Amino acid sequence: MKRPIPIVLVFALFFLFFIQMAGTLIQSIYVLDLMNLSLDARVLGVLFFFTPVLLLFFPKKLPEWLMWTLAVLFLVARGLTPSLLTAGRLLTSGLAVGTSLLLLPFLLTAKAKGEAEAQMGLLLPAGLALGVGLSVFLRTVNFSLDSSLTPTGAWIGWLLCITLAWSLTRLEWGSAPEGRQKSPGVTAALVGIILILTLVYFAFSAPAVIARWTEGHYPAIVGLVSLLALAAAFLFLRAPRLLGQIPRRGLILWNILFALSLLGTILAHRVSFPAAPNSPVVVVGGPAWWQQIPLYGMLLLFPVIFVDMHALSRRIREARPSPQAMAPGLLLGGLALVLLIFMNIFTNVWGYVAPVSPPFRNKFWLPYLLITGVLSLVIWLLKPGPSDSTPLPYKSASWDWAAVLAFIFTVTLIYSLSPFRFQSAPSNRTQLMVETYNIQQGNDTHAQQSYDRQLALIQSKPLDILALQETDTARISMNNDDYVRYFAAKLGYYSYYGPTTVTGTFGTAILSRYPLKDTRSVFSYSDTDEIGTSEATIEVGGRTFSLHDVHPDGSAAAKMIFAQTLLERCAGETYVIILGDFNLRAGEPAYEVVAAQYIDVEKSLYPQADNEMIDHIFVSGNLKAHYSSFLQTSNPASDHPAHVAQISW
Repeated sequence: MKRPIPIVLVFALFFLFFIQMAGTLIQSIYVLDLMNLSLDARVLGVLFFFTPVLLLFFPKKLPEWLMWTLAVLFLVARGLTPSLLTAGRLLTSGLAVGTSLLLLPFLLTAKAKGEAEAQMGLLLPAGLALGVGLSVFLRTVNFSLDSSLTPTGAWIGWLLCITLAWSLTRLEWGSAPEGRQKSPGVTAALVGIILILTLVYFAFSAPAVIARWTEGHYPAIVGLVSLLALAAAFLFLRAPRLLGQIPRRGLILWNILFALSLLGTILAHRVSFPAAPNSPVVVVGGPAWWQQIPLYGMLLLFPVIFVDMHALSRRIREARPSPQAMAPGLLLGGLALVLLIFMNIFTNVWGYVAPVSPPFRNKFWLPYLLITGVLSLVIWLLKPGPSDSTPLPYKSASWDWAAVLAFIFTVTLIYSLSPFRFQSAPSNRTQLMVETYNIQQGNDTHAQQSYDRQLALIQSKPLDILALQETDTARISMNNDDYVRYFAAKLGYYSYYGPTTVTGTFGTAILSRYPLKDTRSVFSYSDTDEIGTSEATIEVGGRTFSLHDVHPDGSAAAKMIFAQTLLERCAGETYVIILGDFNLRAGEPAYEVVAAQYIDVEKSLYPQADNEMIDHIFVSGNLKAHYSSFLQTSNPASDHPAHVAQISW
């Protein structure tokens, strides 16, 4: 093939857009339903994953005019999405997902202009690998938020859309074969392809989520995913014969080892929560060295998904199925994707969608086991074809291709190394400005993204300590956006994410102008949502301050256990600062338990105020409050105000 790169770009940008739009669709549905903590008609947005049902009406090839119409709709919907409000993003991202699934059969069987059909074989997995590398790049340069999905970065998305539109003109749209009505193995292969895309969406397109699973070294995780994905994109084109040297049994074993290492990565960080009201708390500190072994094993093995994509897509190209023959596989794959999405989300909100969600409590590992287990089974059942051991004759990519990939990796690695400076923190202080802020997962009361407005509100005060709640956003329900990393980078603060996303908590993060020490997460008994308190210490003016960021929920009994546990944890600490969304008002029994031992700064300054707030700042008796305020703007950026206070000693 004379010019393979434009065709690789077709697949790279197509898969990148599919992952972006699937994530945006699920995020939009989740955020709109977050306002009422229940499922409503908006959840029907998942029906966009079932548009391949329309392929049942095309026993032969899709008309060229229809394919171009789908392509235009796909590109326009992708381009518009970042600039719209949440309801609009739900519609356009859903449209992009639906049209992409209708276009997928064409892309799986298309050929480049003027080339033999057989020469497309390695370009699709090379494109997937490049798509992963581009996704990691776009997220890392914006501190885990995909820069092309932000309103200010919408131009990047349009530029990528134009690039994909140009690349699509390199395909022969009217030459796709009419296909066979019965194509054995195609359904399983298509399910396998959707599972690969699901795994990319859930984790590898946004390695920041893997770092939050494990408290692992962020630059190492991002760097490895980027390096291995881009290296695969290079090798598929530069040295295609390497694939022919992988025996079928070796590929099956590779898949099994990858599945086991991914499962081990998650289980190594799983927490056995207190099972009864009288159970002792569970304290989780930094990860031990042995907990990182399956993580790096998984990272080194993950390129198997690109080899799997090669094997599965080759089977489809050999079978030459009609669009109608591909519909069952795509529908089954779409159903699997939707079920896996719900399973993943239910591990986080298990207390709110009874009776469906409670069985998924603390089973974050389950969807990943199902993805890799079924994928391994599909590869095992895939019978070797006549060309499985004979690489197809592609023209090797030039070394210019390596230079482009090296540039993407280098920039990704540089940004992963936190290229921002920590704010100066003078040690000869006698006062601190502290704040607690429930950011409602980066959304305002109208279900609109508001993380930049939240950041502006935070920056309006010269804070030393910032406690954030509902920060568990590095998960698929929030499109894998890590707002803790984003805020810390923009503020120049040290940060502790708190309970990992594996544990399924609300999220309690601590950010500080001073280095955080002795970071740990404490879990007390809960009957609705996991109660995880973040703890850390800082050194200021020769004194050690103990920080506790809290967000309890559940029954009155669970909140009382939390309050008693908090006092036990604080016993023996000299300078104590407790901040958070307590979900308790003054006068409630659990609140009074804490108030009997520590000073509510708002009450100490304004004892006569009629305060119905549930966000509080408590300090030990050797600290004095000089200022306390609840910050809110005319256009609130969250359903909670930011509570700020100045304390001295």
